[in-house]
Amino acid sequence: MPGRYQELHSRSLSDPEGFWAEAAGAIDWVKRWDKVLDDSNAPLYRWFSGGELNTCWNALDRHVEGGRADQAAIIYDSPVTETKRTLTYRELRDQVALFAGALRNLGVEKGDRVIVYMPMVPEALVAMLACARLGAVHSVVFGGFAPHELATRINDAKPKVIVSASCGIEPGRVVKYKPMLDSAIEQSTHKPDHCVVLKRPQAEAELVAPRDVDWEAAVAAAQPADCVPVKATDPLYVLYTSGTTGQPKGVVRDNGGHAVALKWTMEHFYGVKPGEVFWAASDVGWVVGHSYIVYAPLLHGCTTVVYEGKPVGTPDAGAFWRMINEYGIQTLFTAPTAFRAIKRDDPNAELLGKYDLSCFRALFLAGERSDPDTIQWAERNLKVPVIDHWWQTETGWPIAGNPLGLELFPVKYGSTCKPLPGWDIRVLAADGHEVPKGDIGAIVAKLPLPPGTLPTLWNAEDRFRNSYLAEYPGYYQTADAGFIDSDGYIHVMARTDDIINVAGHRLSTGGMEEVLAGHPDVAECAVIGVADELKGQLPLGFVVLKAGVTKDHDTICKELVKKVRDEIGPVAAFKQAIVVDRLPKTRSGKILRGTMQKIADAEPWKMPATIDDPIILDEIGQALKGIGYAKEKA
Repeated sequence: MPGRYQELHSRSLSDPEGFWAEAAGAIDWVKRWDKVLDDSNAPLYRWFSGGELNTCWNALDRHVEGGRADQAAIIYDSPVTETKRTLTYRELRDQVALFAGALRNLGVEKGDRVIVYMPMVPEALVAMLACARLGAVHSVVFGGFAPHELATRINDAKPKVIVSASCGIEPGRVVKYKPMLDSAIEQSTHKPDHCVVLKRPQAEAELVAPRDVDWEAAVAAAQPADCVPVKATDPLYVLYTSGTTGQPKGVVRDNGGHAVALKWTMEHFYGVKPGEVFWAASDVGWVVGHSYIVYAPLLHGCTTVVYEGKPVGTPDAGAFWRMINEYGIQTLFTAPTAFRAIKRDDPNAELLGKYDLSCFRALFLAGERSDPDTIQWAERNLKVPVIDHWWQTETGWPIAGNPLGLELFPVKYGSTCKPLPGWDIRVLAADGHEVPKGDIGAIVAKLPLPPGTLPTLWNAEDRFRNSYLAEYPGYYQTADAGFIDSDGYIHVMARTDDIINVAGHRLSTGGMEEVLAGHPDVAECAVIGVADELKGQLPLGFVVLKAGVTKDHDTICKELVKKVRDEIGPVAAFKQAIVVDRLPKTRSGKILRGTMQKIADAEPWKMPATIDDPIILDEIGQALKGIGYAKEKA
């Protein structure tokens, strides 16, 4: 609908209270709010203050009572265990109500914290929703996190109960959770009252009596629990994200604004209808999993997909296509990394021909920069809109993207399109003034942020102010850098700490990565700034080649240097690239550029808790030493 986006975006900024009050009509309220936007403690704003609701009711019970009881709520597909299972809304509601009763038997009440340390199984969603049902605050920690990292979260959240499993399963190996959980509790100063452990046949778990309780036994002894009304401003969950000090930041998500915003995005941004099958190929340990595996699809009455395994490699690069074909998935949301891996392993998309994708309507990419080559490859082969969009753990839902549910704008490769309704995005210079259109600066959002975004950090209000609000008063600092062009498109180039300074020139490593990714032999790449005595920093490129490339590596690297020089100019001072087998990433697919930079500059670095495969950092170190970097300082 031409003009629909502009109409809604303008209204959301000129009349935010009216706009979001209308959106809130799609949610069931126990008590209507007193005030849509509470600015009495600005810049700490609150949405729907005085209102009461229950998120679990809105995600499950109202659908059961409203005619969706027999519709699939969850499709569980686990190629690593060769297991498939479907839960209807009624079945999921009943399991959640019983598990909520089990938690209540263990002393969990409204406001208590529960840590969920689980693999990608339906029970992980059951545990999250059971907490929401009781008004307890869940904090999901990625299954398999190291004991020390889990211990820091236990100490900060102070959970009454931890819900875990005997193991998680990754392609080719079983990851035993229980020994890591025991070690984390041993290291932590706070001790939970109980741990509920889901026993899986792939690994046994030794229960420590009386602290540990078997999941099945706990449920067998329980009675279903009803939904507990909570304030709209009460926390639904705390999700920890990395902090610059090494101490994770507990991002708080409230109940009211979260439910309103997420349900709104399903229709108006993702263009999804109730009853359709929506797959966010992520993990509940990340914000994408919270927002778009669990809450948004269920709030909207969709069928959501829980997938255990790596969508690209279990068993092959056609896993996405098999899932879409088998379950009639209309919309897929994943990370660009996944598609770069598919493009690398199946560059001609031959596996696509094995499956019927006629039901498939749109692909959404987020989590990191989407390079134009990958987007174009997906467009060519899938023949559906491929939408890059941008958001953060802190925001909980997209800041900018091409709004499929409102109107589609022409694609500009390298841009995440326009800010969504609710978002007033500016680009500022270091002195806080707006820069001209097209100039790179710090991307910020004018306060107040829309509903569903973080109102604060868990027990760390000062840190919240200092981390996000202090540098540019009146704005939320995204810590991303980029520019807004003359058409209002946002171009997110890099994290602000990924802007490198070459002889006084501020350059975006993201812009260089776009050029490298456009080389026909390159599957994926990363650019970092390495220390240089003369120019301060110089860019260094890492490239992973596509499968089957036999060309000499030196030749490819020379072509890449020339390509950057031709497309960005000599000012980029891009003179070196190296070929590596793989890049170090978090489990959610983000490349660990900061760690690579520290290794290159021989600076002290800490193993990131979220790393997918620590061995890759050794490989990167060896490759860097081979070209004269990563040398120990005298």
